[in-house]
Amino acid sequence: MYKRQKYIEMIVPFINKPVIKVITGMRRSGKSTAMLQLIDYIIETGIDKERIVYLNMESLDNEHLLDVRSLNNFVKEQMKKAGAKIFLFIDEVQEIPEWEKGVNSFFANQEADIFITGSNSKLLSGELATLLSGRYVEFFVQPLVFSEYAMFRSKKPDRELFNEYLKYGGMPGIHHLEIEEQTIYQYLSAIHDSVILKDVIKRNNIRDVALLEKIIQFVYDNISNIFSARKVAEYFKNERRAVGHETVLNYLNYLDCAFIIKKIPRFDLKGKKILEINEKHYAQDLGLRHALLGYKEKDINAYLENIILNELIYRGYNVNIGKLDDYEVDFVATKRNEKLYIQVSYLLNSEKVREREYRPFYMINDNYPKYLLTLDEIPESTDDGIIRKYLPSWLIEKSI
Repeated sequence: MYKRQKYIEMIVPFINKPVIKVITGMRRSGKSTAMLQLIDYIIETGIDKERIVYLNMESLDNEHLLDVRSLNNFVKEQMKKAGAKIFLFIDEVQEIPEWEKGVNSFFANQEADIFITGSNSKLLSGELATLLSGRYVEFFVQPLVFSEYAMFRSKKPDRELFNEYLKYGGMPGIHHLEIEEQTIYQYLSAIHDSVILKDVIKRNNIRDVALLEKIIQFVYDNISNIFSARKVAEYFKNERRAVGHETVLNYLNYLDCAFIIKKIPRFDLKGKKILEINEKHYAQDLGLRHALLGYKEKDINAYLENIILNELIYRGYNVNIGKLDDYEVDFVATKRNEKLYIQVSYLLNSEKVREREYRPFYMINDNYPKYLLTLDEIPESTDDGIIRKYLPSWLIEKSI
């Protein structure tokens, strides 16, 4: 297993501290591996293996523990065997009905240092989850960013490898396969179907599966385009299918919660406020998108935006789309006292394109960094404080 060191380093300071460690992310994005690597780390510190209890709730071996009372009895037995406080790891905890009651009990009685994973962003927003309010810290595990992809492939992060990443995305499991289009897309299609079935259809009791699939296709086909739930409903109306915008809104929310898509709101840079309508949606993983709709060269600018968005989130930034009068800044990224602006362009192949990309930057009156990221393989330059960088190089930088 390749170590995804960033996540390990984020979680380690909270080991043996009085908070529940919650690891969230899409299925097959690497949460379980991160959990197993934490177990290895704890053992390396000298903790007796008898004190470590790992439960994968997707395994039939643990089906008898899908009742919270059975789980409670099992954990107490393990604690007695260990003769000390245990380290409890529960993978895909949402499979256990009322899991919060059990986890809260273990925490309240100081019986275990608790680590859990879940495949839904609303894992801790339900009524029962109020039991854990203020008692947990959450870590989001994404599919691989480009620097991690290069590590997994043990290759130089050059343009050829970037093109591969652009086409196949960052699901870690593809690195067990031959890097061949049919094989990888077949594998990714299976993951996509599994996530849709388990984390969207079953979890939300969706009956109109055909509508859900069409909404997924619409979002994937409109990455980086501004649209609202009402606009999607109008699109279906034109297709002679009546769908209420509230239904569309709910389905989009379900997909967001299952980490299939990511909604990014717009921010009015003059009014200094989040705009409530016409946000953008991106794919959590481009490979899953391509497995469903195919890779389309004409949409490369949208794919580049998607990769940069995922990288910014990986680096810990909160991201919005910037609105400035009739112009747009692709990304406004903030982190504590940091802020940066990013424009994305496939190639600066004409004066018209150059003018379009630079103009919004000239209208911003602060001194925060401004980056124009492209696939032009020419030396980096700085004009009027605007830094133009070769995108693959920016992606492998440790920090901006």
